[in-house]
Amino acid sequence: MVVAMVAASMASGLRIKAMAELCCYLTVVLCAFLVPCLAKLTTIEHPVKPNRSLSFLVVGDWGRKGFYNQSEVAFQMGRIGEKLKIDFVISTGDNFYDNGLTSVYDPAFRDSFTNIYTAKSLQKPWYSVLGNHDYRGNVEAQLNPTLRSVDKRWICMRSFVLKTELVDIFFVDTTPFVDKYFTDPEDHTYDWKGVEPRKNYLSSLIKDLKAEMRNSTALWKFAVGHHAIKSLGHHGDTAQLIKFLLPVLKDNNVDVYMNGHDHCLEHIASMNGAMQYLTSGGGSKAWRGDLKPDDDVNHSAKFLYDGQGFMSVEMNENEAMILFYDVEGLVLHQWKISKQLRSAV
Repeated sequence: MVVAMVAASMASGLRIKAMAELCCYLTVVLCAFLVPCLAKLTTIEHPVKPNRSLSFLVVGDWGRKGFYNQSEVAFQMGRIGEKLKIDFVISTGDNFYDNGLTSVYDPAFRDSFTNIYTAKSLQKPWYSVLGNHDYRGNVEAQLNPTLRSVDKRWICMRSFVLKTELVDIFFVDTTPFVDKYFTDPEDHTYDWKGVEPRKNYLSSLIKDLKAEMRNSTALWKFAVGHHAIKSLGHHGDTAQLIKFLLPVLKDNNVDVYMNGHDHCLEHIASMNGAMQYLTSGGGSKAWRGDLKPDDDVNHSAKFLYDGQGFMSVEMNENEAMILFYDVEGLVLHQWKISKQLRSAV
């Protein structure tokens, strides 16, 4: 009788413990689903090196299954990545040509990404934004975390914040800002699920960016988008970004804005502030002879190159060094900014 009572008591205790563990598990699961809904912009944290430095590569407009020198650029990225011991790679968008991905099973993901960027040094996180060509495909496929089971490096979201001990990098979904994709899409079909109603989407995005930037205590602030704010390339300046995004960046003392879209490499200095505009859109097909240096009436362009290539960034608490490379890995332009002096060299 006593044994039976003890057994019953033990069984009851086990049931209570099991119920408690289940409740705890459900709480964790619910939190995992609720946090993204309650948060403004998703935040990712990335550690710096033990010496409190950081290095990374920036490339855009690349996804062409190795053609148009994409493989050659990838090879040089691997070489420079090893030399600098990079921590991650930033993609400025137009990740898969011509029309994004069709689904999470689209072979273009492997053909243009996994099977191209094979160097050991490039087996690091790839933080990516969407470009206009990506919006011509199945956007949700490219954003789907399922792709990480294919290639764990792939991290792509519409807008998010990458936080390190040195720099906060704000990734901005710029395609929905551009009027012509809505008013004159030509023969293209864009996937606006998750964007429409557009006015609400953009209003919320700007509000969230302001809040995140205002709350940032990082020593450095960078921003990344697909479209250029300032460019002397084929597409030129993006009027809607100058109107809506640029004031937010200036008000919050953003040091650098990095983009793709124009298939070239550029460094343009701000004429009325410290911010620098850097274009890295030479990941594959380039537009030779399609630059507009004559439009640089203020002589703000420090560097223009109409070929393929990429960028590297090395930084610590005191300075950031930015280099542009061509398809052969040769340094075309380098630039240093001192955080102490707040001036470009």
